[in-house]
Amino acid sequence: MVSASFMSAGEANTSPPPLVPDRATFDQYRELFVRLDMGRSFLNSALLASCAALLSVVVNAAAGYAFAKLRFPARGPLFAGLLAAMVIPGQVAMLPVFLLLRSMGLVNSYAGVILPGVASIFGIFLVRQFASSVPDELLDAARIDGAGELRIFWSIVLPLCRPILVTLGVLTFLGTWNDFMWPLIVLTDDTKWTLTVALASLSGEHVQDTELMMAGAVVTVLPALLLFLALQRSYIDGITAGGIKE
Repeated sequence: MVSASFMSAGEANTSPPPLVPDRATFDQYRELFVRLDMGRSFLNSALLASCAALLSVVVNAAAGYAFAKLRFPARGPLFAGLLAAMVIPGQVAMLPVFLLLRSMGLVNSYAGVILPGVASIFGIFLVRQFASSVPDELLDAARIDGAGELRIFWSIVLPLCRPILVTLGVLTFLGTWNDFMWPLIVLTDDTKWTLTVALASLSGEHVQDTELMMAGAVVTVLPALLLFLALQRSYIDGITAGGIKE
């Protein structure tokens, strides 16, 4: 894929196809970002994925901590109901969620893409399992010293849960970055398209331009790969810690 993206037009379609370009060129990338304006879609994807990851960490961390450490009526049955709802495919909820967003005037907006995925059952479960290992004595000592629940959550629980929060942020970022179906449904204005939607649209017009499509695929995959490699250590620590507690 990377090699073909640096080939000149038509070179990848020769038989047999070459493994490396005869003469490496950036023409395909220049075509993507200068003439086809893929840079705007790239920024849209980066903005949506970053906002979704940040909001998901905040919301799911608060909900997971509440289920792990706070006492409120029907806590057990409510959490059991959430776990049971995990078996429902996400596609089943697409139409009701779309109609709800339309009634709120959020269709064709970035908020319409981000908000449905901010609170996830998997994220709540992930944080809840990790937060359960935080000693109750530590939280009780903070309460005796006069700390409120918000202060305890911000100053004690969040730092201790950092590995799992990084893991959750990475998973949410990658899921939003790679998502194709939901942005395609919600966003009708092509100036708001994400990279995956823009690339799919590009394939219809330039299906014969193999080198151009490979360059688009590299631009789509590379940022997600770099993010995963940069946070790999924290990601593995979070997964390993959760596995040990299980």
